[in-house]
Amino acid sequence: MSRKTPGQRFRDAVVEESPLQVIGAINANHALLAQRAGFKAIYLSGGGVAAGSLGLPDLGITGLEDVLIDVRRITDVCDLPLLVDVDTGFGSSAFNVARTVKSMIKAGAAAVHIEDQVGAKRCGHRPNKEIVTQQEMVDRIKAAVDARTDDSFVIMARTDALAVEGLNSALDRAAACIEAGADMVFPEAITELEMYKLFADRVNAPILANITEFGATPLFTVDELKEANVGLVLYPLSAFRAMNKAAENVYTAIRRDGTQKNVIDTMQTRMELYDRINYHAFEQSLDALFAQKKS
Repeated sequence: MSRKTPGQRFRDAVVEESPLQVIGAINANHALLAQRAGFKAIYLSGGGVAAGSLGLPDLGITGLEDVLIDVRRITDVCDLPLLVDVDTGFGSSAFNVARTVKSMIKAGAAAVHIEDQVGAKRCGHRPNKEIVTQQEMVDRIKAAVDARTDDSFVIMARTDALAVEGLNSALDRAAACIEAGADMVFPEAITELEMYKLFADRVNAPILANITEFGATPLFTVDELKEANVGLVLYPLSAFRAMNKAAENVYTAIRRDGTQKNVIDTMQTRMELYDRINYHAFEQSLDALFAQKKS
């Protein structure tokens, strides 16, 4: 039996765990930690790439290759299916969207979500967003679907229309994207639990709930979202936020105290790190090689 594609494994996970918890992994190390914790799917945030890898705000500054670098690093070491944020498709034409989709498949991603903001996009939970016409968004989805070199690869349509044009517009856009070939829908910045039910009823496809901290969406629980017919629950930057806060605290303490002794109990130990990245297996292989050369 042939090995399942990343896309098929993502689709299977959505069926097997309802709703599927998709956890953000800012880098390859975090992908391994997420796998160790038992998650069945992981996520690479565009905002996370911008802030974490480049130290820039999520304002459409990053490009395709910036994201691909992190995708490849994650998929090289972790076989959990990876959902990737590709913003508006990294370009103004269908050719750009097509290139993005083909590149993501080659890099080992399982799924992408494409949004309906303008090219100068911003975080979905910030004010003053602008969106393209429904037809332009439909064209993006059609270009993405047509570009697939693997039919199991998941195309997810994200709409930011709720905050810009209201609920009915967001519902219409979601339905139009599914009709255009999208597999799943990501309505961004939802403010009420009942709204998810409306999307699920309207499109008859898996709905993703973005449960990001400090945003427009309340921190609904998995059980609450299941009752609202949500298919996937996304936590895009939870570990990243915790990591950043921890780093700030450590930097402050070392600078203030002249030692790390007062924060050592907040750190992952050397042996814990080695265990998480399978260090000893690599080292044993190296030892075996050296022993063979000596003999």
